[in-house]
Amino acid sequence: MKTEATSIKFAVLAAGEGSRLAEEGIMVPKPFVTIAGKPMIVRLLDIFKAISSTQILMITNDAVYHYITENGDLNDIQLIVKTTPSSMHSLYELMPSLGNGPFILTTVDTIFREEEFKRYVNAFVQAIERGEKIDGMMAVTDFVDDEKPLWVSTNQDFQISGFHDSQEQFRQSGVQGECRFVSGGIYGLTSSCFPTLIRCIESGQSRMRNFQRALVADGLRLVAYPFSKILDVDHAEDIQKAEAFLKQEPLNNK
Repeated sequence: MKTEATSIKFAVLAAGEGSRLAEEGIMVPKPFVTIAGKPMIVRLLDIFKAISSTQILMITNDAVYHYITENGDLNDIQLIVKTTPSSMHSLYELMPSLGNGPFILTTVDTIFREEEFKRYVNAFVQAIERGEKIDGMMAVTDFVDDEKPLWVSTNQDFQISGFHDSQEQFRQSGVQGECRFVSGGIYGLTSSCFPTLIRCIESGQSRMRNFQRALVADGLRLVAYPFSKILDVDHAEDIQKAEAFLKQEPLNNK
């Protein structure tokens, strides 16, 4: 089912080097690593198109862009070609094209169940259409398989109270709530986040997690949306993990 009542854009961060995969013998650019029979970028685009026919954007570096022009057919998305130092800087480059409406941003190597993602998008859109005070809906999971996960603390109604490099950092912070989820690399945001983003860039900050911390510090209302499991493909062994995960029986629709 396509989501058209509220126009929502999708954006993909694909400007990273993929250096760890290359060191382990995976020589194609990360967006074109095949998972479950499809390059990761193609899988994402297919999922996005099944949900909405609105604009899809991707920021990529020169190496990936040249690979696309030689081996891929991504004419149905808007490509921005720029090498950036962090995901936060990539979002900044995407900002003029994202406009004033809501958008969902993902990293190219984020692996999730399609039906869970569709429910997440619907929840975000419906919250906006109901007029709820919401500046962002962040995908989280209690499945932890990342080298440096970003822990997310939440209160009883799943409003995000902080982002933490470790659970110990959360305990020392004095922030209210519980801290059992980690970030899933899927960010539903509105244009209300842009002033914070601009300030972060102008003050010389970097990393997406620092931008998210700044959003909380600026008083924006972010809510967490739990997924059962989200994987990142950073190493060669993660490819097999992702394949096994997507071969599992899909969840029943709720």
